[in-house]
Amino acid sequence: MMFDLPKYGAGVCLARLAELLDLLAIDRARLQRTSVVATGSNGKGSTAAFCANIARAYGLRTGLFTSPHLFRFNERFQIDGAPIGDEDLTRLVARIETAIANISERRGEQFGAFEAMFALACLHFQESECEFAVFEAGIGGRYDPVRLAGSPVTCVTSVDYEHVELLGDSLQSIVSDKSDACAAGGTIVYGENCRGLRRHIVEYNRNRGTASLFVRDEIRIGGEAISASAQRFDFGFGDHDFRSLEPALLGAFQFNNAAIAITLFLLWLQRARPAQTFAGIEAAVRSGLRGTRWPGRLEVIVQNPLTIIDVGHTPDGITQSLASLKEAFGLQGWILVVGVSSDKKANEIVGALAPSFDTIICTRAHHKGGNPETIASTVRKINPQAQVQIAATIEDAFSASQTLAASLDRKIYVAGGLFTAIEFAAVARGMRARDLDFF
Repeated sequence: MMFDLPKYGAGVCLARLAELLDLLAIDRARLQRTSVVATGSNGKGSTAAFCANIARAYGLRTGLFTSPHLFRFNERFQIDGAPIGDEDLTRLVARIETAIANISERRGEQFGAFEAMFALACLHFQESECEFAVFEAGIGGRYDPVRLAGSPVTCVTSVDYEHVELLGDSLQSIVSDKSDACAAGGTIVYGENCRGLRRHIVEYNRNRGTASLFVRDEIRIGGEAISASAQRFDFGFGDHDFRSLEPALLGAFQFNNAAIAITLFLLWLQRARPAQTFAGIEAAVRSGLRGTRWPGRLEVIVQNPLTIIDVGHTPDGITQSLASLKEAFGLQGWILVVGVSSDKKANEIVGALAPSFDTIICTRAHHKGGNPETIASTVRKINPQAQVQIAATIEDAFSASQTLAASLDRKIYVAGGLFTAIEFAAVARGMRARDLDFF
């Protein structure tokens, strides 16, 4: 971890973070003009990546701020697809730490690491003269640092029960919190699974003069086709009608994310460059979606034996990924490697996965991993016919999965949580999983 700060600071961060941005001479008006923000329970990372890649294909110098990183801290801050270099990172971290020390002493408040990282992204993008930037929220939107981007173009990719102690224990309160990332008078694009909350969302946004657009309502999707080799869909919004788009990221849920990303960029263009005719926009959309790479979501990490990881860590996200796995590859002949973080609801996550597999390895990630014996007990209750193994570590799970895949002629699916999936991928690539520093 680059910043010697706790994950969260003391209380709500917006005032002290605004002071930090001012001390760093961040042009807040320019930040607002050049930014869009992605929030949501699942899919916001893929959506942000799609949107940034479309802008890049359109010819704009583009910044992308996401979290968490998977293998290196630098991944969080990208310009035109390239992570920040080590020298620039070290220099900007030192500058921000100095500014934070100054403000903390004066205000008597503790900053959090995510605040510092958001400030670093703003500074890096400004120094690099980015024309467009996508900021992915950490948690929620109301008090998340990304609210200070002041963007009038934001999205809520999906809503699920997560961080209920911070966001509230109902879907209405969670989607309200995420919606507050948008500036008053702006437009929020909502993913398909938010449609059931439409009446609440529209009323919630009405008093701030914020427009609400929904995938499969105002934003049209059709012609979906998915296979192991390719997938495509049709997109429509306003006068734009793009047929047979081919997003590179696997999973039917990526149609939702890609549609949101396209709409975000179109809305931003309408606001930022109203005089333009948008020549070349369809080509940029096609190229941007086709060229997007984003690790972790139904990612093929090994071809033989076919090994796919998924970082979904909410029941809804896991259910969507499993459905897409079935549609693209079928659900026969898989070994499931499952691990659940100790702070997640293992019963719900295992309940979404276990019924679909007859051979299951239960394991524990080095980072925040839950007890594999407890996971195995849950698996046996849900699917008593399954062959269940317990692997004490990710390394043991990798070894056991390779042995089983060879002897049974099986494919391997790794799911249940981000840390499980990424640590498994690290081992597959010859890295030391225990050395990864996720926050």
